[in-house]
Amino acid sequence: MATPFLKAIHERFSDADVSFLMYRHLHSIVLGSEWLGDVHYWPDKDTNRKDYRSWLASLRAQDFDLAILLPNSLRVAWTIWRIGAKRRVGFARDARSWLLTDPIPVPNRLNNKFEPLPLVDYYEHFAIPLGCESPGDRLTLYTTSDEDNATLTRLSAEGVDTSNAIVTICPGAKFGASKCWHPERFAGVADELVRKNGATIVISPGPGEEPLAQAIADNMSETCTLLADPCLNLGELKSLINKSALLLGNDTGPRHYARAFDTPRVTIFGPTEQRWTDTSHDKETIVKVAVPCGPCQKKICPLQERICMDRISVEDVYQASAIYMENYKK
Repeated sequence: MATPFLKAIHERFSDADVSFLMYRHLHSIVLGSEWLGDVHYWPDKDTNRKDYRSWLASLRAQDFDLAILLPNSLRVAWTIWRIGAKRRVGFARDARSWLLTDPIPVPNRLNNKFEPLPLVDYYEHFAIPLGCESPGDRLTLYTTSDEDNATLTRLSAEGVDTSNAIVTICPGAKFGASKCWHPERFAGVADELVRKNGATIVISPGPGEEPLAQAIADNMSETCTLLADPCLNLGELKSLINKSALLLGNDTGPRHYARAFDTPRVTIFGPTEQRWTDTSHDKETIVKVAVPCGPCQKKICPLQERICMDRISVEDVYQASAIYMENYKK
């Protein structure tokens, strides 16, 4: 969701040396991006104090003129203060304004609450004080030849006909169990897409989501391919979604891959607020039902009944998916 902003930064500071500080496992998401500069990784959680101090010293030696803090956390601001970046720009929240040289007012705080605001718009409020053009909401990602080759090799080894219309199902959600639609219903939609639309079904879970993906495969009557041993890494998943005719899943990270690659998507929404991730993409259908208790933003349903998910039927999701399949051209 930050990629429009990152592109705007790249254009604004085109003559600068731009470095990125990120978690190591997220590097493959942005690999291949035209705006990606030098990369530094956050230390592992079990890093000892001596190695952590050495890591801080290596960043201080970079003598950064400007640090742009996308995460809202106090920890990030404290770290950037310690490495001595001369100018430190970030949103004024989480009790960290004193660590910033340029604290930016939070655009969606009202009466001590954060009102829903699409993240692309949230970052736009960040871009303007830095002298950037308006970033817009066009998400952008890239694949590399290594990622594409690895994904094609894996699909070929699994017997997937890549010339056919691939429907990728990403059934999990790191947020929590309340976001996950029922595996037997995913299976019902997948069976219908095979029978009525000739789709090739590929189920691609993330680490820890393998049992959920297996349950979908077990409940299907038609043939499917399960990529769970091992799961695709985040870079390979980019390539798979880029090659897909449709992405079917919950409100989760791969959904934004599909937006970046202009892949049609059907997204099942339950307890989460849609407005946080709205963009102008016209190739997404959101399937949800209005319930008196939602959107609650809870990881586990406090009522222990998940009516926001239970009331979404197989037919609801299939009909949304079938429209894209009918319009698909190989």
